[in-house]
Amino acid sequence: MPPGPFPLPILGNFLQLYSDGLLPGLTKISKKYGPVCTVYFGSRPTIVVTGYQALKEVFTDSGDAFLNRGAIPTFDRLFKYEGLSFTNGDEWRQLRQFTLHTLKDFGMGKKSFEDPILEEAHHVVEHFRNLNEEPFEPSTTLICASSNVLANILLGTRYDYNNKKWMEILQKSRESFHILSSVWGQLYEFFPTLMKCLPGPHRKIFTFLEPLENELMKSIEFHQETLDPACPRDYIDCFLIRIKQEEKNVGVKTPFTIRNLKASIFDMFLGGTESTAVTVNFGYLILIKHPELQDKLHEEIDRVIGQGREPKAEYQGKMPLMNALVHEIQRYSDIFPMGFSRATNRDISFHGYYIPKSTNVLPMLTTALRDPTHFETPEEFNIKHFLDENGKFHKNNAFLPFAAGKRGCIAESMVRMQLFLFFTIILQKFTLKSVVDPKVLDISPTESGIENIPPARKIIFIPRTLEGGA
Repeated sequence: MPPGPFPLPILGNFLQLYSDGLLPGLTKISKKYGPVCTVYFGSRPTIVVTGYQALKEVFTDSGDAFLNRGAIPTFDRLFKYEGLSFTNGDEWRQLRQFTLHTLKDFGMGKKSFEDPILEEAHHVVEHFRNLNEEPFEPSTTLICASSNVLANILLGTRYDYNNKKWMEILQKSRESFHILSSVWGQLYEFFPTLMKCLPGPHRKIFTFLEPLENELMKSIEFHQETLDPACPRDYIDCFLIRIKQEEKNVGVKTPFTIRNLKASIFDMFLGGTESTAVTVNFGYLILIKHPELQDKLHEEIDRVIGQGREPKAEYQGKMPLMNALVHEIQRYSDIFPMGFSRATNRDISFHGYYIPKSTNVLPMLTTALRDPTHFETPEEFNIKHFLDENGKFHKNNAFLPFAAGKRGCIAESMVRMQLFLFFTIILQKFTLKSVVDPKVLDISPTESGIENIPPARKIIFIPRTLEGGA
């Protein structure tokens, strides 16, 4: 096994990590023991992988050995090892292949998928205009907007920003991520058996997510009652049709069940809604922190698109500054710094160490996004990380916010399109302004655990003057 700090019975390396905080603690340990080291989460040994080169080997070079989902006690309790992200082996392969094909059939990665994103962006613009330049904390609106893009393709519906019930469901979902990233969530990851029996805020993680789970189950039941196999409306319909097809194969085990359907859309809703909304939220904070950058982006938007035309994904290649901005926001905000746990599906030799089958492997995505050998100023927001000396956009191999390989984010192309269009349209229509001096504005995460949580800051959305004086 790779080297690491000496673990105590039952506690493992909890004391070392608790004193520094989980994320800084793991980073500190990896600097001492190398890019592949062993850390004990309670009694559970976990191989912590850091730095772009080692992560690349886990995701792609030796990717087939690390394809299983590792233990994540909170999510294991939530999803019960079901659904797209929490199954393994042939069951996972079938679900992933089906989901990829279905999402592509509904436009993911294609020009046609712009329409629901653009529609939602226009609702956001209208919402911000109606504020009449009143300072506003946008996180709840952003999570609803992000959820609607997914609701369109998964459920075939859209929720209004004034839908009190849906907004409360999303608010509780957000709060569950806040607790999950706090010390209480970290304690649950170390000692799940013990924490199940103890009172505390960690219990709210599960109660706060029940309303979303119930709402998605109601949607599945509605789809079952109104299903027309000849005319599938969305992902749920396609999955239900596949369930009926599989029923003909009597005696053959299939992953196409209602339980896996519910877990899959629950997973995609949680991950896709939260990550995109938080990235946009962080992006807004970065823009009000750096008002001089907005001026340059406004100039590029006005030159390439103008005020009269609608932004399209096809403009991305002509807008190196906006493209670089979106990438640097993702890199700097570092939404899921520790990635999601993998597990070895066989005994392997890795970096000269023996790692047994079913060992947890934690890919620290943050260490690629902040790898000093790939980013000149890794701890600072610097749009030049994605611009060459001529001001043209250039890719960076260490840009891994979606992970990579066969277990990488299934909706990466959709998220990329959504972020580009959301930032472009908002900056086409508004100037974002801080309510305090940008020099003293603190945009550091309020929690850093499984997720980096942005601080709640009010923003003033000032409409830009349209061409022709409108």
